[in-house]
Amino acid sequence: MFPLIRVQDIADILIMSFLVYQLYRWFKNTKTLQVLIGLGSLALLYVVTKNLGLFMTSWILQELGTVFFILLIVIFQTEIRQALYRFSLFRNLFGREDTGNSVDFLQFSTTVFTLAGSRTGALIVFQRDEPLDEYLLHGVPLDALLSGQLVSTIFQNGTPLHDGAVLIKEGRVAQASSHLPLSTSPDLPQHYGTRHRAALGLTERSDAVVVVVSEERGAVSLVRGGELEPVQTPELLAEALHGLLARTVQTTAALGNGIRQTVFADLRTKGLVVILITAAWLMITGRQGEIITVTAPLRFHNLPEKLVLIKSDPETVDLQLKVLSSLIPTPKSSELVADLDLSTIKEGSTGITVKNGDVKLPLGVVVSAVTPTTVTVTADRKVSRDIPIKVTTVKSLPGRRRLRLLRPQPASMTVEGPQRVVDRIDNLPTEAIDLSGITQNSTLERKVTSPDPSVRVLQGEKVSVTLEISRK
Repeated sequence: MFPLIRVQDIADILIMSFLVYQLYRWFKNTKTLQVLIGLGSLALLYVVTKNLGLFMTSWILQELGTVFFILLIVIFQTEIRQALYRFSLFRNLFGREDTGNSVDFLQFSTTVFTLAGSRTGALIVFQRDEPLDEYLLHGVPLDALLSGQLVSTIFQNGTPLHDGAVLIKEGRVAQASSHLPLSTSPDLPQHYGTRHRAALGLTERSDAVVVVVSEERGAVSLVRGGELEPVQTPELLAEALHGLLARTVQTTAALGNGIRQTVFADLRTKGLVVILITAAWLMITGRQGEIITVTAPLRFHNLPEKLVLIKSDPETVDLQLKVLSSLIPTPKSSELVADLDLSTIKEGSTGITVKNGDVKLPLGVVVSAVTPTTVTVTADRKVSRDIPIKVTTVKSLPGRRRLRLLRPQPASMTVEGPQRVVDRIDNLPTEAIDLSGITQNSTLERKVTSPDPSVRVLQGEKVSVTLEISRK
């Protein structure tokens, strides 16, 4: 029987669905997605084998999971860094100012179609929010205003910079003759040349927009998100670039339309992701683990400064724990402790209620019952008093010697503890001094022993004992 679904559970499913869908969108045309699907299949196989009691297979898969996790970090460090950047909630707040409005998109588009008409190949990259420095290699730095004449000149056959991509950054030509990473997707048509594969490879890894002019076919294509879209006229290209690159102030209605378009786009894939995440949630939370009883020691905090804790009754409590899923490991007794707040106790005996929140538990484990529910703590007023030191000796001096002086330094020490205990202490004994081995005047150090564990010696634990010896 499945547990009742809470508002938190719905939020849990929606958040995970959003994350998984975003990862799918970013990596759907790359080998990264194939690797993630393979790892997901191994994880599913591990869950199945573990629940079927196939110990050897589940153990091997569990050990391999650690190795695969390390390999993923090493092999896909670039993709992981890019994904974390895309998930950053504040990158748009502290990013650069977009000056895309300064670009004359119609003039640029007319130049692109002029290049297409003359069968002149071109590859033009527009940087958006995400930096592209790590993907562009061997580029020649430039810093010039974007114009149709400049683009046409760069890509003319025979010019030094015509081979490679031009990078448009913040409305300016930042680089030329740059090399881009090629797409590794096995599903690309054979007629796609190096320019198209480079454009797809860059947009699979970033949010860049790329315009490609085919030298063989004289066709113009707009590439974004790993998808290539043919464009038929300069006006359509200019409109598409303006919508993707120009940041304008949006009205409330336009913003609402954009949100609705984002939510309802690609509904089939989004629905499948929600179904898969819901199934995973039901599998994790639906099969609840066992209910166990463990014994946890008591720990205390916020004891008032003027009080001393004498004892607690009992010193441990029994916790009845409910594990929300069989996939969650059962906590051990040594890992648990009940931490009680003593800020409200008074002198004497006080009953403290043990609440579920007093026990820190791993995620997915809850306290269903505590026995006993109340702990009695006894506290006394904290006092301090000077207590004389008593030097303890054993055996006798050798020969005809006698002990003329036995003096501790200091002669007394201050102790602190419960009033009822401190009031009963007459002296603080030292560790015993064996007189049978002393033949001359000596000064020894000895440790002072507290007569009760609740009493603390404030000045240190050792005294200096002077012994003066004379002959009979």
